[in-house]
Amino acid sequence: MTQLHLPTQSPGQTLAQKLLAKSAGQPQVAVGEILNCQVDLAMFHDSSGPRRLKPMLEELGATIWDKSKVVLVMDHYVPEQDDDSRRIVRIARDWAIEQRLPHVYDSIGICHVVLPQKGHIRPGMFCVGGDSHSPTGGAFGAYMFGIGSTEMLGVMVTGELWVRVPETIRMQWNNTLSPGVAAKDMMLHMVGRFGMNGGQYQAVEFCGSGVQALSMQERMTLSNMSAEMGAQVGLIAPDETTRQWLLNAGVAAAAEMDLRGWTTDESATATTHVFDAATLAPQVAAPHSPANTQPVQAFDQVRVDVAYIGACTGAKLDDLRSAAQVFKGRKVATGVRLMVAPASQQDQQQAESEGIMATLREAGAEVLPTACGACSGYGGSIPDGANVIATTARNFKGRMGSATAQVYLASPFTVAASALRGLISDPREILA
Repeated sequence: MTQLHLPTQSPGQTLAQKLLAKSAGQPQVAVGEILNCQVDLAMFHDSSGPRRLKPMLEELGATIWDKSKVVLVMDHYVPEQDDDSRRIVRIARDWAIEQRLPHVYDSIGICHVVLPQKGHIRPGMFCVGGDSHSPTGGAFGAYMFGIGSTEMLGVMVTGELWVRVPETIRMQWNNTLSPGVAAKDMMLHMVGRFGMNGGQYQAVEFCGSGVQALSMQERMTLSNMSAEMGAQVGLIAPDETTRQWLLNAGVAAAAEMDLRGWTTDESATATTHVFDAATLAPQVAAPHSPANTQPVQAFDQVRVDVAYIGACTGAKLDDLRSAAQVFKGRKVATGVRLMVAPASQQDQQQAESEGIMATLREAGAEVLPTACGACSGYGGSIPDGANVIATTARNFKGRMGSATAQVYLASPFTVAASALRGLISDPREILA
């Protein structure tokens, strides 16, 4: 009898696998496979970049592999407030001039927000960043993650990086969020459920109708905080919302981009967790970990001394709009200090034109520079022993400067509501 050999069907690929296969020049890849990936974009900032890379490159006598693929952002130590910050920023500025870097953004906003606003992140790209929140780029269907200075040195010289193909965890959010609930609440809920190592060296992919309904900036919040789960990347399949953002950012090629292939195949192997966005309540993370998350009602007797609306997770244009909805026609409670540090000048200018900044100022906001600021413990000093509710991504002890401050994490809606009442509060009660 003649034995019939049927052709072997190729296994389905996850979005992460497809992106890595493209960067490695392969038709498909397997979980656990070690790849040599070609880097499309490398980003670093004043803290992670020149002051560390410059001496290492000089010691090697090496040059940058492709300056057109390098982006430098000054956002951590600006505006300079002391001799140390002036030294760090001067090194970055002098090196940028010396290297004739074509993409340098100085004091116009936080790197994770500035990069997509300038059209640098696009679907299908393989990118690295000298910052742990670099997974933000995954919101655009790009494989982007943070690396250390030694790895960045290798990228600067070769334009390549070894990567082990990770397993994929899919976070499927069905239905849509209720008014007063935001992507930050989705992310805090997931970190609270799975912990800070819940996606350790895995690719987390956010999907479902609840994710598709989000704006690009809300999607950026999800991808950004995949780092808080320990994931390597936080991916979202690109769609027409992505295309429109890119067109608005001046990426003319987006009009002709075929986005259909950048999705996870139905036959791909991935672990899936399902959530209902419609039933999600506002979430709050207690000191000193984003994993200490519970619904807002668990903290309704906690006093608020400082309310901080800032950082790449909490002060983008959509975040400022959310806070303004709560503040409109109201003022912060007596004794509460409200600080607002817009994530970028572009977002602040748009917020000014929409009357949002006026609403925040009338509520009692002190507007700070568009930089990382107090999120990274620099600028906008947090008083010792203060109870702080913030839109930042992390609340580790001493993260915002003071080691004795008690920092709670929440969405811009919840931070605004808490500032108004002087106690951690459910924004849905005010919006209703």
